[in-house]
Amino acid sequence: MPEGDTVWRLARRLDAALAGRVLAGGELRVARYATSRFETVTVIGHDTVGKHLLTRFDDGRTLHTHLRMDGSWSVLADGKRLPRRVHPTVRIVLEAVGGPTVYGVAIPVVELLRTRDEPHVVGHLGPDPLRADWDLDEAARRIERSAGRPLVAVLLDQRVIAGLGNLWANELAFLLGTSPWTPVAHLDARAVASVAARALSASAHGLLQVTTGDPRRGHEHFVAGRAHQPCRRCGTPVRVRAETTGDPQQRRTWWCPTCQPSADRVAH
Repeated sequence: MPEGDTVWRLARRLDAALAGRVLAGGELRVARYATSRFETVTVIGHDTVGKHLLTRFDDGRTLHTHLRMDGSWSVLADGKRLPRRVHPTVRIVLEAVGGPTVYGVAIPVVELLRTRDEPHVVGHLGPDPLRADWDLDEAARRIERSAGRPLVAVLLDQRVIAGLGNLWANELAFLLGTSPWTPVAHLDARAVASVAARALSASAHGLLQVTTGDPRRGHEHFVAGRAHQPCRRCGTPVRVRAETTGDPQQRRTWWCPTCQPSADRVAH
C-alpha cells in the first residue's frame, strides 16, 4: 500500500497537471456519482492527509480518494489514451481544457463531497508530518496514550500519526534501535514522533523511501524485505515474522536481533 510520502508526491504530480486548470469534462465511474458533472469546473489543487488524497474544485466540492493496495493515477498528455486493457478499471477521468487528462485506475475509495465536509473523512487521522499543520507535541501525546501497545502497532495506527505504513514501521523501529514489539511506554514518545517526521519528510522531498542513503535497487532499506540477509550494520541475519491474518496491525515484520535488542524476548 502506498504510504503518506508516496501519496504526497502523487499530489504534487497531479497539481502539475491540473492545478489552476479548467476542466473540459470528467466522470466518476462509480454508481453513486455517475451523474456528477465537471465541465467548466476549475481544479484548485490537491492536498493530502496521511494516505488520503483530496482533489478540490472551485465549486465547493472535493474528490476524496484512497489508493489502498491496487489504486493508481495516470497523467496523459492531450491526445494520448490509456491502453485498451486498462479501460475496465478506470474509476476517475478528469480532462483539462487544452491540457492533460488524468485517470484514476482501480481506485477502491472514491467519494465526492462538499469541501466543508472533508473532516468527515479525514478528521479521525492523527497529525501528518508532511502537512504545514504538523504538531509534534500532539503526535507525542497520542503515542503516550498508546502506552501499552507495541511500537509497530502504534506506528501503523493512522489515528496516532497519519501516513506511516508497514515499510516505515519496520525501518523506524530499526532506526530507533528497538524491537518492533517494544511497548511504547518504554520509549521517548517525542523522540519516536520526531524520528518518524524527519524520515517521512526526507523521503517525500528527497530519495523516496530510501532509509540507508543508498538508492541502488536492493540497497534502499535496513531490514524491510530483507529476511535472512545480513544486517547492514552488524551482519546478523535479519529475521521476519509473518503477518497475522485478519489483523491489520500485525503485518509482516522484519528486525535485526542484535541492532534491535530485546526483539527475541518481546517477540517470543
